[in-house]
Amino acid sequence: MSRVRPLSTWNFSRILFLYLPLAVFLVWALFPVYWMLITAIKPDAELTAARGNPLWVAQPTLKNLTGLFQETNFPMWLRNSALVTIITTILSVVVSSLAAYSLARLRFRGRWLVSRGVLFSYLVPRTILFIPLFSVLQILRLTDSLTGLVVSYLTFMVPFCTWLLVGYFVSVPKEVEECGLIDGCTRAQVLFRITIPMAAPGIITATLFSFTLSWNEFLYPLVFNTSSLRQVVPVGISDLQYGDVIIWGKIMAAGVVFSLPLILVYYPIQRYLVGGMTAGAVKG
Repeated sequence: MSRVRPLSTWNFSRILFLYLPLAVFLVWALFPVYWMLITAIKPDAELTAARGNPLWVAQPTLKNLTGLFQETNFPMWLRNSALVTIITTILSVVVSSLAAYSLARLRFRGRWLVSRGVLFSYLVPRTILFIPLFSVLQILRLTDSLTGLVVSYLTFMVPFCTWLLVGYFVSVPKEVEECGLIDGCTRAQVLFRITIPMAAPGIITATLFSFTLSWNEFLYPLVFNTSSLRQVVPVGISDLQYGDVIIWGKIMAAGVVFSLPLILVYYPIQRYLVGGMTAGAVKG
């Protein structure tokens, strides 16, 4: 007969090998967020003071937040980020849904080549593509514009979302679509009335990833846009540094405000995100 370990030894093992590593990882992951929050509400006197507890705020203030909206172009940057992100997300999800369904269900000449082209487009690093893409935008006269940012974002959003959705559409049973075709539905009606509702978790996942990547994009706005009024938040925050002076309070306040939309979007639908990421991995 196997010996049963004492309960106290089992609890100690769980604490040592499970809860303690999780606690260390949690502190490691959340400490930068905590530092950003306390710095955002610290007055300038505490930020520059040589003494005092750097992990605590003695006299919290909202001066950094109000100054961010009243004394900088942050409201314009926030508007630009929201506008570019929303348009890019909608276009990328619509285009990639149609492309992914075509690659997953339709049989046409060149399908294999298109499928591999989508995959290779997703794998090519953006640091290699921004130079030729800048030349293309110059020819189209779309540099230093929000339209140019949307076009440039779509070059990596559409391949990514298409690659993500192909596996999910393949997992949707063909028999359901065949029943719709037998009942008189066209291919488009089958797509919009049957397949897309069944693929909702995967489409939500693609939407969340597209929103996140577009919202946090830094390289393309930095290269393609030069005007401060046409910048987005990740690049515009660099304007809060004046020579050797870095306005840490306003920079951290901008980080807090910029992070809120992602939290508000992810929290209520995080269960769909996990389901959408795993459902396409198994063929139904």
